[in-house]
Amino acid sequence: MERYFMKMPEDMFCEICSEKRGINPETLKEVIILAVEIAREGREGRRIGTMFVVADSENVIKHSRPLILDPLLGHPAEVKQINDPDMRETVKELAQLDGAFIVSDDGTVVSACRYLDSFSEGIDLPLGLGSRHMAAASITKVTNSVAVVVSESSVVRIIDNGEIVSEIIPELWMFKRYSALSKGKMVEQEIILSTVED
Repeated sequence: MERYFMKMPEDMFCEICSEKRGINPETLKEVIILAVEIAREGREGRRIGTMFVVADSENVIKHSRPLILDPLLGHPAEVKQINDPDMRETVKELAQLDGAFIVSDDGTVVSACRYLDSFSEGIDLPLGLGSRHMAAASITKVTNSVAVVVSESSVVRIIDNGEIVSEIIPELWMFKRYSALSKGKMVEQEIILSTVED
C-alpha cells in the first residue's frame, strides 16, 4: 500500500542530494531545480519531456551515442555550467530535442541529445512509464549516476540504481507558498508529493 505525505524541500534535497549517492549534492540540486522549471514552464506553450544523467559522465558517454550533432560540442566548460543562467536557458531550448543531457559531477553540461543504451532486465518500474524512464533506470544501473527525468505529464522523477527514489509534482512544488508565522511575517514553503511504501 502506498501513502502520500508532504515534505519540505530542504528535507527532500538532503535526502535525494545526500553525499551517500556519491554525487556532488549541489550539482544534483541545480539539475532538479532546472528539471522542475522545465516541467512547469514547458516551451512555446507545450509540455516537453527530457532527461538529465548526473555524474560518472565518462562512463555514461561510453553507454550512449549522439542522436544528432551535439550542439554543446566544442564549447568551453566554463560556459556550460549548470548554474549559469545563460546555460540554463540554452538547456531549456535544447530540451525540445530528443535525447538526454549528460552533466558531470562538477556541474558541466557535457553533452546533449544523447541516446542511452538501455536494457529492461532487472528493472522494475511502475506500469505506464515509457522508454525515457526505462533508459534512465538502465543507465543508473550500469553507471554511478543519478537520472532526473521530466515526463511530458510534467512529473519529475529522480532515479538512482535503477529505481525511482522520488517524484516531484511541479504544481505542488511551485504552489508553495506562503504561510503566516508569528509577528505577521510570511515565509515561503515549497511542497513536494512523494510516495512511500508501507
